Amino acid sequence: MKLTFYGATNTVTGSKFLVTAGKTNILVDCGIFQGVKKLRLKNWDKIPISPDKIDAVILTHGHIDHSGYLPILVKDGFAGPIYCSEPTKDLCEILLPDSGHIAEEDARYANRKGFSKHQPALPLYTENDALKALEYFKPFDINLPLKIGGLTITANSVGHILGAICIRVSDGNNSILFSGDIGRYTDLLENRPDGAPGGNWVVMESTYGDRNHLDIDPITEIAKVVNTIAEQKGVLIIPSFAVGRAQILLYCLHQAMKKKLIQPLPIYLNSPMATKVTELYQKHADWHRLSEAQCEKTFSIAKYIRTVDESKSLNRKNGPMIIISASGMLTGGRVLHHIKSFGGDPKNIILLPGFQAPGTRGASLINKASSIKIHGEYIPINAKVLHWDLLSAHADQRDLIKWLSKSELMPKKVFLVHGEPQASDSLRRIIKDKLHIKVEIPSMGGSYEI
Repeated sequence: MKLTFYGATNTVTGSKFLVTAGKTNILVDCGIFQGVKKLRLKNWDKIPISPDKIDAVILTHGHIDHSGYLPILVKDGFAGPIYCSEPTKDLCEILLPDSGHIAEEDARYANRKGFSKHQPALPLYTENDALKALEYFKPFDINLPLKIGGLTITANSVGHILGAICIRVSDGNNSILFSGDIGRYTDLLENRPDGAPGGNWVVMESTYGDRNHLDIDPITEIAKVVNTIAEQKGVLIIPSFAVGRAQILLYCLHQAMKKKLIQPLPIYLNSPMATKVTELYQKHADWHRLSEAQCEKTFSIAKYIRTVDESKSLNRKNGPMIIISASGMLTGGRVLHHIKSFGGDPKNIILLPGFQAPGTRGASLINKASSIKIHGEYIPINAKVLHWDLLSAHADQRDLIKWLSKSELMPKKVFLVHGEPQASDSLRRIIKDKLHIKVEIPSMGGSYEI
């Protein structure tokens, strides 16, 4: 077998890994790059292998940095199956068309306002491109081996988000285990990761490879913020990922109300995508910790904003209130309009509840930017900015080591991906010193004979 890295090397986005065995080519994950412009521009580059030479794609989960390149791959000639878990298929039916729609909207807005350097500004892909890609999705039973050419695929749940799995690819002699994104063993909402099925080689994420999550109760912490907003009659804006993060925020708010830590305030979930994803939590209750009845109680605390007019009307409301809106790193979406409306008022709070990739507006806010550029203009930020790692869906350093050490087969080598250089290098040293396993941080385009 041959393993080639086409993304997620020395960065947390753009996961694409090619496994070649004889005449069989399998692409594990197919994500887009996010963050700084230098990375985003890579999305316009063609991958080195012709898409029609790829026999199948296997997704570890539905996040856009793992699935968002699929519409381009199909548009460029890929016509094979896209294998994934059933919840991942359902999520991608929401995420991919929405991503294409947002790209089209942003391009139209840029052309209308004339702030793009490109004339005309073009979307990376369209909603129709995404819908075409969805025709190739084939969910598989993760409890049964999947045969693709001379390769056998097995999978285990890894928590993180609905449907997330790790994938083991074997040719009968050697095997490669792809971790995907590993969840936390203490996650309030998602299931704990299953044990790693093992592999001679492991391709492992390292997002939080250099640190551990704080042992702080997020329910108590969010109650403090909400009580501040209630006292100041302000607006709490929470930029949130639509998958997982929005739902755990609602869970924490519901628990805070249930424990009488806060008084009820108007809560708005302003993300059509997050609204649809929340419904999937009831459909796939076996993939997380809440029952269908618990889902209904938890998620009913918010008013779901569905139309553009409803979204605009929020900007004319007075506090106290809470707005949860995508996107989580302020890279686009409706939340940008809320930041424009409320970000300048010091009585308001912007709560960033997770990792913010370098180059994103969220990262700028963490670095105390006095203004951020939105839709071609600089918006002053006087609202208080809070940044949490309390609700991350990613395993921290302790969890990553725990997951790897529970592997059924100790690998010969671990390749660390999906992490910033400092995080990956820190985890490299820990794995080498504690588990005595060889570790390498691959480069973009790096290729290895397995």
